[in-house]
Amino acid sequence: MRPQVKWQGREALYRRLNQLLPNVEKEVAVEQLEGAKELANRIRPRAPRDTGEYADSLIGDKIANHRDKRAIGLPGRTKDPNATGIFGEFIWRFLEFGTVKMAARPHIFPTYRAYRKALRRRIAGAVNKAVRKAKKG
Repeated sequence: MRPQVKWQGREALYRRLNQLLPNVEKEVAVEQLEGAKELANRIRPRAPRDTGEYADSLIGDKIANHRDKRAIGLPGRTKDPNATGIFGEFIWRFLEFGTVKMAARPHIFPTYRAYRKALRRRIAGAVNKAVRKAKKG
């Protein structure tokens, strides 16, 4: 017999998790932000350095702190108040994917793919930390 799954959405998921594990959202938010900063730190050395300004512009931060900008690789707005992203100068698109006159110099997405498993482990560790705290208290 197959288990039945019902898709609830992010808000319902966190509401349910917070009932079972108080502070799980806080724990995950901390690791999301630290993970975004770490990813930006890993991308920066691999970024093309013609003048260095572009590489220095790469930062990891909460999307809510940069309402006037769009995070690299994200399609648009999110309802998640703790969502994080990598921000940098607009030229990232041309450097990453190339143009008719310029060859691509991928540095963002290859770095993300290499770091993705560690990032997921960070988030899972935050959930496990919330579980341990819930068991103690």
